[in-house]
Amino acid sequence: MGDVLSTHLDEGRRQHIAEKTGKVLGEFARCYKEQYGVALFNSVRYEIEGNGGPQAQLLHRKVPLEDHVIYSGNLFQYIEENKKWRNRFCVVPHNYGLVLYENKLAYERELPPRVLINSAGYKVLTSVEQYLELVSSSLPGVAPKSGNAAIIKCPTDFPLILWHPYARHYYFCVMTGKEQEKWGAVFQDCVRHCNNGISEDSKVEAPAFTDAVRMYRQSKEQYGTWDMLCGNQSQILSNLVMEELLPELRSAIGPRLKGKAPERQRTWIQISDAVYRMVYEQTQAQYDALVAKCEAERPQLESTIRTDMDQIITSKEHLCSKIRAFVLPKAEICVRNHVQPYISSILEALMTPTSQGFAEVREVFFKEVTDMNMNIVNEGGLEKLVEYMEKLSQLAFHPVKMQSCYEKMEQLKLEGLQQRFDVSSTSVFKQRAQIHMRQQMDDAVYTFETLLHQELGKLQGKDDLCKSIQRILERVLKKYDYDSSTVRKKFFREALLQITIPFLLKKLAPTCKGELAKFQELIFEDFASFILVENTYEEVVLQSVMKDIMQAVKEAAVQRKHNLYRDSMVMHNSDPNLHLLGEGVPIDWAEEHGGQPEAEPAADKRRRAKQVVSVIQDDEGALPYEAAAEGLLPPSSPEPREPEPAVPPGSPGGVAEIREMLAEEGTEEAAGGQAEERLTNGTHGRRQSGATEEVVAAGSAPGDGPPRGPGSDGDGARRDAPVAPASGAGEPSGDKEHHPTASPAPRAEMPAGDKEHQATAASPTPGAGVPSGDKGHPTAPPPAPGAEIPSGDKEHHPTAPPPAPRAQAPSGDKEHHPTAPPAPAGTDCHQPSDKETGEEVAPPVACSPPQPAGTTESVVEGVQTEF
Repeated sequence: MGDVLSTHLDEGRRQHIAEKTGKVLGEFARCYKEQYGVALFNSVRYEIEGNGGPQAQLLHRKVPLEDHVIYSGNLFQYIEENKKWRNRFCVVPHNYGLVLYENKLAYERELPPRVLINSAGYKVLTSVEQYLELVSSSLPGVAPKSGNAAIIKCPTDFPLILWHPYARHYYFCVMTGKEQEKWGAVFQDCVRHCNNGISEDSKVEAPAFTDAVRMYRQSKEQYGTWDMLCGNQSQILSNLVMEELLPELRSAIGPRLKGKAPERQRTWIQISDAVYRMVYEQTQAQYDALVAKCEAERPQLESTIRTDMDQIITSKEHLCSKIRAFVLPKAEICVRNHVQPYISSILEALMTPTSQGFAEVREVFFKEVTDMNMNIVNEGGLEKLVEYMEKLSQLAFHPVKMQSCYEKMEQLKLEGLQQRFDVSSTSVFKQRAQIHMRQQMDDAVYTFETLLHQELGKLQGKDDLCKSIQRILERVLKKYDYDSSTVRKKFFREALLQITIPFLLKKLAPTCKGELAKFQELIFEDFASFILVENTYEEVVLQSVMKDIMQAVKEAAVQRKHNLYRDSMVMHNSDPNLHLLGEGVPIDWAEEHGGQPEAEPAADKRRRAKQVVSVIQDDEGALPYEAAAEGLLPPSSPEPREPEPAVPPGSPGGVAEIREMLAEEGTEEAAGGQAEERLTNGTHGRRQSGATEEVVAAGSAPGDGPPRGPGSDGDGARRDAPVAPASGAGEPSGDKEHHPTASPAPRAEMPAGDKEHQATAASPTPGAGVPSGDKGHPTAPPPAPGAEIPSGDKEHHPTAPPPAPRAQAPSGDKEHHPTAPPAPAGTDCHQPSDKETGEEVAPPVACSPPQPAGTTESVVEGVQTEF
């Protein structure tokens, strides 16, 4: 790859890229400085005049996901460096980054992750055909001939691909359709969250940035919505540069690419990614310098605004009146002929899926609370309430449970209106509505929590508790209906403006834009930083269509379409003291009502971080990820292999073998009667592997470690003694099933520093349990193919054979297994070098903690990723 990039991206080409990037950023900086003064003036004016809008009835939680993990589990990743599939343990923390570790043990030992992915700007694809279509369109004229090998081959029928128009692509796959649905929902939530990367808390920088981007694109005759306005400011600016730079590179480099079509496509993706990284680094440095310069000037500007506020407002109104007299007649004619006839159609197209989505949010919230209330009646009182409230508190951030709400918005189609108004894609409106849905769900849940928390001290017994829950639910639903109506009407108005204003500006540009320069002389030089002719012109155009938009939304509310409330309706606040309770303060149900005798150490609390999404439970009979890892490797690997021991019977060696084993397992399950429900993704009640054994390093606290999540240990430690699953596993507390142990990876690798040699047991049939009376431990078969045995091993300790297939331990039986001998000191923090995968692992430094949030360089790809 390095030779290819150096060939196509020589020093001259890199210099051209840097110059082009600098030119774009220079023009953007001019727009940003102008918009910064306007945004600062609007912020100070808003602060002085206040907000006259309706007050929200629901409370808002400030830090909803602190100390939580959204999801964690195992899946396969395609390693491009050596064209192999590898099992990876993926963690989705509260900031929605995708963090990939070698295995679960590496995560628990706080070893550096393999990959960090910020998914802003990505698309989640669930079929290879979709991906190949996008790849072919990115490099026109290059398409594989029929029968030729494609750029990527997925060994299972359930791929998950992250595609980006400029950055590198990521390839994953899972074993079942159910896993694909859940991981797909998680990935979509990550993309949705990361796309919304500009913080709305910034009242000056955020509007100045978005207006500057819009003004820059309009100066290039690019009107309408922009799909790549996603991510943080540096990512958006990088997309802005790449939008202009990539076509030049494609025409210059594309014809020079050699090889077959898939190889040329792969090379082009690598070139595009390398250029994107170069642009991102330069963009980040220049944007940070620009913001620092503007912030340094802010005190002086703000002082001028506060001193001359009245004069600035008067000057702006005078300018506005002159521009209005010139522009408004032309704008009204354009609105009447080209916009007004279509407003009702656009609004109806927006209202139907949006209102269905918000209605689904209400239904999901109602169902969850009602089910909780019924379970409390049947199972117990306050103790069960604590357990259920812990789960309910994170409902809005559960990608799988919220998926039914988000799917309603996916039905949005503007059909012919999309081409008429130059709307490139509806994804901007879909994601914005989905973010509103999530926020309204969390506000409803948090309001319910707060009201119930108030009532707990007054309740007498279980009956009073259930009646109070029902009464509070009804109150919260009324508040939700009012707030959701307000949020939807605001969303409809904003969406209509986003669709119509660019269209009007483009229509009026030939007759109006050239005449705007003459209005510049009406602005006093002292106020030129706060009043812009271009912005005032857009405000006049907005006023020309705003009346029609407001009327259309008002009529929809008067007709009670989609449960919208009239603007004149003000909901009486039945809880006048609710907003005085310290809004945003989280409620820790387990700590206050869980009966914990003493405070939990910080290390233990972090180790048992709560997980929003429970572990996937699947009845389809999938192989554990470690057992299937060998089968996912391509049969013709270019890299040489070391001499391998004899292959144990039943070792999966390809996709066909995996599927045969799945079929055999299905037959056994039918013959064996009712099977034990298993936790897939390699998550089991006990942790087992054929590599090293996890021990506590000398001098370290037993509780030290990062948050734990479910998933297999992969190359992790074998523990013969039963270990209780971590609380973050996401299982209901009432679950009494005994889950089978995880099978070791057939290609498990042993660190070079190990002094003991443990033979790897053959992979047990998934779902197998251990009879309580089984105490025999015959010698296990030799290690699976590819298991790397260090030359310095001195001892050989055979491990116990796998338990009988599908055998279940009777409830209440205890397992007795001898504890395996501890590994030598220092091995618990060792990360093996993955020579098989071609990936380089950074040497650990005394159990180095995970890299902090912020700008982080990936261990494998060197991707500079921000969270």
